[in-house]
Amino acid sequence: MLRRLSLPAVAVAGLLAACTPTENPPPAPEPPRTAAPPQLPPDPEPVADGPCPYLTADFVGQANGQRVGNVRTSADEPHPTCFFYRPDGSVQLTVRVYVGEPGVARALVDHAAPVDTANPADEPPGWQGGYQKTEEGAVYAVAKGGAAVVVTTNQQQSVKAREVATEAISALKI
Repeated sequence: MLRRLSLPAVAVAGLLAACTPTENPPPAPEPPRTAAPPQLPPDPEPVADGPCPYLTADFVGQANGQRVGNVRTSADEPHPTCFFYRPDGSVQLTVRVYVGEPGVARALVDHAAPVDTANPADEPPGWQGGYQKTEEGAVYAVAKGGAAVVVTTNQQQSVKAREVATEAISALKI
């Protein structure tokens, strides 16, 4: 004997069947992978007496407003970091040049002049980075492609560091 189901009972049964999964749900998407930040090269150390191959002591003295007593360079290749000292032996200005991987160049600039705290820098044209005061003076850091130039000065005016960075970039033709 057949039983008749009432219309509401049939409707409820149909809704329940529609809500019951017939297949396994798709797997949850994997969380996005974040690339590890590029590893920065070690901080340069002065290892030899100058001169700086891309900046003269006279130019740096005029740009930074202090007489240069001594110049030393790092062993970095192809362009050493140049350290300019005051006559009393303290460092007045450094110029670090990096040429290599674009990610490393950008990371060096961001390390020297963090995006969160630095003012944007865009000189010379085509270069980008930042500048800011530091406890010791000021920094101007810019990158373009795989090249980076970071200038630190014991002076509070970052315009002095910018002038030196622009001259270094011009002299190196990077």
